[in-house]
Amino acid sequence: MRRITLCLLLLLLLARGAHAQQETSHYPAGAEGLKGATLPPSGTYLKWYNIFYTADTLRDQNGKSAPVGFDLDLFATAPRFVHMTDYTFLGADVGMDVLVPLINVDLKVASAGINQSRTGLGDILLEPVVLGWHFEQWDVAAAAAVWVPTGDFSSSKAVNPGKGFYTGMFTLGTTYYFDEDKTWHLSALGRYETNSRKKDRDLRPGDDFHIEWGLGKTIADNWNVGLTAYTHWQVTSDSGSAATYDTSVHDRFFSLGPEVQYFYAPAKTFFSLRYQSEFGAIDRPEGHNTVISFTKVF
Repeated sequence: MRRITLCLLLLLLLARGAHAQQETSHYPAGAEGLKGATLPPSGTYLKWYNIFYTADTLRDQNGKSAPVGFDLDLFATAPRFVHMTDYTFLGADVGMDVLVPLINVDLKVASAGINQSRTGLGDILLEPVVLGWHFEQWDVAAAAAVWVPTGDFSSSKAVNPGKGFYTGMFTLGTTYYFDEDKTWHLSALGRYETNSRKKDRDLRPGDDFHIEWGLGKTIADNWNVGLTAYTHWQVTSDSGSAATYDTSVHDRFFSLGPEVQYFYAPAKTFFSLRYQSEFGAIDRPEGHNTVISFTKVF
């Protein structure tokens, strides 16, 4: 995920002939992992994400490390309230959810003299339509959502909790079970984001496409372990009179790492720990992502 809004860094890299994507996608790639496309049965749930992202490498448009003295630390804690109803549509369980992120960002760019830290409310996710199908060997999920620019944003600042634009997000994914007991599973969860213009300048960030992957094994009912990955591509160019950089450069990145999940039955709570290391980045930071989350069943 392009996780930061960096106006000053953009100017710095333009001077170096690179296109820095300060216009970031909203979805924090890697937030979901094993069985990411499997939705729960009817009921109310609280899923609480805690995301730790660190990077000391900034990749340019050619994938080379930019020697700018880059250091980024990001922490996001985000409760997500999910309600799956008793209603069905086309055979799918119908639900909805809302996510409210709180974000802290510490950024240093030695070459630009940037050393900033900010904490605040991020942009809220409203997902009024969630559909979940459950077949004999497959689970399928689909959803439509909007990210609302509730977070503090100013294009004159190097770091912002908010993005300053709306994003429509469309989700489709599936989990396949290899055996009758559904212990071995492979999931792929795709998300497409399309963005509005920024609120204080004539700039519309390009669309983004993400896929989160998970290959895992359920052990002794309570444990689920496996390998996860995420991939990200910017698929359309930025537009508007403020897009004065090379808009033909589209950022991308990949990541891979392990995950462990545990279900504590007495508290009806799932715990998850996932670590992923990024590689193959172009026109964005390249770092390490750790996600600690828990899901409470009410």
